[in-house]
Amino acid sequence: MSDKPQRRHGPATVGVHGEGADKSPGAPVVPPIVQSATFHWADPSDGDLLYTRWTNNPNQLEVARKVAALEGMESGIALGSGMGVIACTLLALTEMGDHVAASSLLYGGTHSLLAQELPKRGVETTFVDPCDGDWEAALRPETKVVYLELPANPSLRVPDPRPVAELAHARGIAVVADMTFASPVNMRAGEYGVDVVVHSATKYLGGHADIIAGVAAGPGRIIGEVNRVSRYFGPVLDPHAAWLLDRGLRTLDVRVRRHNENALRIAEWLETRDAIARVDYPGLASHPDHAIASELMDGYGGMVSFVLKGGGAAADRFVSALQVALAAPSLGGVETLVSQPRYTSHVGLSESEREARGVPDGFVRLSIGIEDADDLIADFEQALTAAS
Repeated sequence: MSDKPQRRHGPATVGVHGEGADKSPGAPVVPPIVQSATFHWADPSDGDLLYTRWTNNPNQLEVARKVAALEGMESGIALGSGMGVIACTLLALTEMGDHVAASSLLYGGTHSLLAQELPKRGVETTFVDPCDGDWEAALRPETKVVYLELPANPSLRVPDPRPVAELAHARGIAVVADMTFASPVNMRAGEYGVDVVVHSATKYLGGHADIIAGVAAGPGRIIGEVNRVSRYFGPVLDPHAAWLLDRGLRTLDVRVRRHNENALRIAEWLETRDAIARVDYPGLASHPDHAIASELMDGYGGMVSFVLKGGGAAADRFVSALQVALAAPSLGGVETLVSQPRYTSHVGLSESEREARGVPDGFVRLSIGIEDADDLIADFEQALTAAS
């Protein structure tokens, strides 16, 4: 018998087939939707008790296993939203008296969870600039979690997770990273020391703006605790939504590659426009984290941000003038979506707090879709003219 290690399949293959399809005669190529809350079971001799709220419905299990395989992790769980999985992960890893060290560059909902909700449960958070801050000074004896976003929402900074992971692991601290913007096609954070990866699967993993879902992947012992917590708080992923998420994963690789291609071209074009003060995209040489993003990522992603010289009023005019791209929150779908974080993800922060995070008035976030790039550029050109 050969000792040669089995070749690991790439993201495109895993997205389609997961850990391997059932090839028995008569088996469906596409798994059926198991729209059942409960399953026949009398006592432990019947095996594991299956109950959809316990996240072990066949559709939930299948999509969770596929995401874990995409991330190269031991185990996964699929829940009803990105915030649901983030909250359950943090609750699973902390208890009263514990401490979290978190990036200061986070999605607004996650920042509020850490700054406002967890303190009510006795868990404090210290926020650290993930690129220039002193992580070691932020850690305490009671620190249980280091929390990152890669890339960060919406600034698109890409901190190197390796030094902080090494620092955290030396103290027995778990490292959690929200990898929604990257997707496992562009970066698998477990390869760089991250213990648990979380995603808002509403975005790239689902990819069609038609579901709300969240996933986490990591060691079995941690995912087991996330599962236990989820049974009390109940952020259940409906079997049909789980099936739609699995369908999205089947085209994840090809979609993300198109997102990458379109976004790089549009970011390069935006840098040539006089009306724009700054363009944020890790694929640009002007981006402060371009070198580290080039080292860690297989693609730079579909998110592009820029700041208009005319400030908030110009941003309002730009968004109102769009004809192809759609003004809407969220991201990661096949369609191009445009939003202003001051009105959406970061509405809970003051103007000075947003500016400190690189999100001043005039900041526009683009989720570049898979449309024809020439059509998007023409649309942005006419909208910039209207904004001026």
